[in-house]
Amino acid sequence: MSNESTKETLPAPANKALTIAESRLAGSPRCMNCGTDLKGPFCYYCGQPDKNLMRFFPVLMRELLEDVLDFDSRFVRTIKPLLFRPGRLTRDYLDGRRFRYVPPLRLYIFSSIAFFFLMATLASDSIQMGSDVDGNAVVGIHLDDEEQEELLDKLEQIDPQAAEEVNQALAEAQGEENDQEDEDGFNFNGEDWDRESNPLIIPMMPDWINEWVNNEIEESPQKGREIEANPNLMIDKMFELLPAAMFVLLPVVALLLKFWYLFAKKYYVEHLIFSLHSHSFLFVVIMIMMLAGTFAGWREPMEDGPLTMANTLFNVLVGIWIPIYMLLSLKRVYRQGWGLTLAKFACISISYSMLLILTLTTAAIASFVLL
Repeated sequence: MSNESTKETLPAPANKALTIAESRLAGSPRCMNCGTDLKGPFCYYCGQPDKNLMRFFPVLMRELLEDVLDFDSRFVRTIKPLLFRPGRLTRDYLDGRRFRYVPPLRLYIFSSIAFFFLMATLASDSIQMGSDVDGNAVVGIHLDDEEQEELLDKLEQIDPQAAEEVNQALAEAQGEENDQEDEDGFNFNGEDWDRESNPLIIPMMPDWINEWVNNEIEESPQKGREIEANPNLMIDKMFELLPAAMFVLLPVVALLLKFWYLFAKKYYVEHLIFSLHSHSFLFVVIMIMMLAGTFAGWREPMEDGPLTMANTLFNVLVGIWIPIYMLLSLKRVYRQGWGLTLAKFACISISYSMLLILTLTTAAIASFVLL
């Protein structure tokens, strides 16, 4: 059977965007994998597509990139409803229209990785210098004892008087640092904490937990000074933990939705899919806001031009759109009345805010502990 005659007998697809272009079909009468008679571009028994791979290499490479990135099909069909059609992705997925969109978990993983990578990059780049009490920009350089001695030796050879002044300033700074170390102590049972004479003992806790707590108390002043000298230490550790913390938050949010829609006759996985889509929306929208703000700041460092004004207006509009989007998503997915939806939206927003604050606080504490 010829390639052309086989294509003529294929039934017309209901949606051409969800099948394979005729130019990419092999035109086989039977599946190359299991031998089942074909009734379309896919084998209905094993699922293998009837693709023709024996073609020019550049064409195959282009199609490979299309399949890997899914840019020309699933991605484009997913991003528009994700941003502008509240609840559409979840509703279609629950109704069985799934193949046209990027799967919820893959969408969440891609958007979260891109979001946290961008945020970590921008946050690390933003902490470069500080300011004095008058608001003037100053740059700090941290030198260890050996580097200080080497610098003083070289400076003394050039200008002994300047070297003496620098040495005196360093001594005063060292004295202030020692005073700060003395003030960094913890008070426990009305006395200063001491590892041997006055340790912190938590009742009914095993010895290894009390040992770990006292270790952290002992190391916390030094960690605090390291973070003060280089805030990026804390930031980098935070962004190592936040993706995992947000991923752990997902099933908790699904449980929260399950609680507020207890009588809606929904399975837990339906709430989880809604949670995946909602967080993906937030990640993508906040990424767009960060990129727009970075571009405006790069083009207008003084923040007094039309781009800055446009970016401010854009942030206001997005800030209004986010709660409206979430409210409309709840209405479309759960299909309850407006009064009930508004009441549950308020309760879910408050509950989610508390969960998010708890997650961020836990991540910050864990970042400090793991330094």
